[in-house]
Amino acid sequence: MATERAQDSQGSMHDLHEHPGHLLRRAQQISVSIFYDEMGSELTPVQYAILTRLAAHPGIDQVSLAGLAAIDTSTGATVCARLEEKGLLERKVIPHNRRQRALTITAAGMRLLDTLVPGAQRLRQRLLDPLSPEEQAQFMALLAKLVNENNDQSRAPLARPAA
Repeated sequence: MATERAQDSQGSMHDLHEHPGHLLRRAQQISVSIFYDEMGSELTPVQYAILTRLAAHPGIDQVSLAGLAAIDTSTGATVCARLEEKGLLERKVIPHNRRQRALTITAAGMRLLDTLVPGAQRLRQRLLDPLSPEEQAQFMALLAKLVNENNDQSRAPLARPAA
């Protein structure tokens, strides 16, 4: 009996569909694919995350913004530079700390975000559509719990916004 259980657990460990990490990676692949279907190619998912966080926190510095988007600071700096090149955000040196940049979303950046709202709604709907409304609520609650409870395990943990 114990040997049977060991084989069952070992067998399931060889099945990628039994690994939550594999399923999360596949879910991410699917999410990104649907993102481009619904949102177009103007922004990457990370650029969209940065712009939406910046719209909610104008004047924030790059390091803090990267934390709010849960991306590493070097990626955040690269993404911000690219968004600045596109005219979607402005970076200005902070006078009291010349090593940091204060960021603001431009009018063009806000217009772009506004045009993406319907696509973001369709993206959410398409991702969750296979689930019933009750399952959607449960899935979102469990996914948020999984992410929040494991935040400290991330190489780029989500920073909580200052109150």
